[in-house]
Amino acid sequence: MRHLVPARQSLPEKDPIFALNAEATRRRQAGERIVNATLGALTNDDGSLAILPSVARTLREVPAAESAAYAPIAGQPQFLAAVIGDLFRGHDALAEGAVAASTPGGTGALRIALMNYLEHGQSALAARYFWGPYRTLCDEHERTLSTFEMFDARGGLNVDALESSGRALIERQGRLLLLLNDPCNNPTGYSMSLDEWRAVAGALERLGERAPVTLLVDMAYWMYGAAADHRAFLSALEPLLGKVGLLFAWSASKTFTHYGLRVGALVACAGDEEARAATSAALAYSCRGTWSNCNRGGLFAVTRHLIEAALAAESDRERDGFKALLQRRVAAFNAAAASHHLRIPRYEGGFFVTVFHDQAEEKAAAMREEGVFVVPQKGALRVALCSTAEADIPKLVDALADE
Repeated sequence: MRHLVPARQSLPEKDPIFALNAEATRRRQAGERIVNATLGALTNDDGSLAILPSVARTLREVPAAESAAYAPIAGQPQFLAAVIGDLFRGHDALAEGAVAASTPGGTGALRIALMNYLEHGQSALAARYFWGPYRTLCDEHERTLSTFEMFDARGGLNVDALESSGRALIERQGRLLLLLNDPCNNPTGYSMSLDEWRAVAGALERLGERAPVTLLVDMAYWMYGAAADHRAFLSALEPLLGKVGLLFAWSASKTFTHYGLRVGALVACAGDEEARAATSAALAYSCRGTWSNCNRGGLFAVTRHLIEAALAAESDRERDGFKALLQRRVAAFNAAAASHHLRIPRYEGGFFVTVFHDQAEEKAAAMREEGVFVVPQKGALRVALCSTAEADIPKLVDALADE
């Protein structure tokens, strides 16, 4: 007799990305020369995890009483204020309209956004190329995921498709939650220009005249983009305050290279005090009903790196070194991809890049036979340069090429 409810009796046993990584790891340990471009964690060229030394030290310094105690349900106030200050530096109107709740990584932020900004059975909207767990999160919480064609004929963001798809969802369900993973979109590596952000803002303002519209910016990789000012996109969103709901999934996982610490936040901007109070209560209620509270020691350590000038400067310098490591891989990949005529989007920085391919599953399987692991998706192959040594890029690109 099966005691699981019927809908839970035939779910996949393993996440496909982690399953591919496990196979690549087994084969490497057996002595094969493997190129493993599957897992989204930044590694050094020797394969070791790239870890900010200053953050590791700060974690060791967390007082026992601090790490052992429960955190407040919505997170320590100092942490929430520090995240809001970090995110909106130089954008006071957004900072003044912001409330936040701590979450277990960016995934937790996505979870409570889905539960509070969509009704049961409704659909979120994302670009065609999206992080696979978006769909899992929607399914787990009895929502669905719709997509719009991400790129136009010129290779830029297809804002017309976004607006058209958003309008169709509004007509069907009376509201819209748009998920945009930028900069350094996972899986494509694409980063929107400021003009594209302004165009998106214009589309959302028009849609917001029809129904409640909320934008969720998934900014997991924002510290690894090529832009000199990684907060510049906020200037395009400031005019939307009070007209469109603005959410930001903030994560310490990549920014502070401690993925297992599970420190993140959902930041929400609202146009008036009544809306902010209601939002703050709703987010805290979701926290209590899901994970109760977050890792207090992690919140404490990350807060120090956000508010203490010396620690912030130290971790910034260390991160700049890792970013330079990643940028060398990006440059090497782009050069090799051009010589092999790979079809890729504009790729200026970030953990991943996508190679468009009409037979992605078959291509990925053939590559595995050569000892090269990438993640197949519909019409594309996701390549994790974050975990690929620069010396392995020629072999990687050779395997990706169809010549």
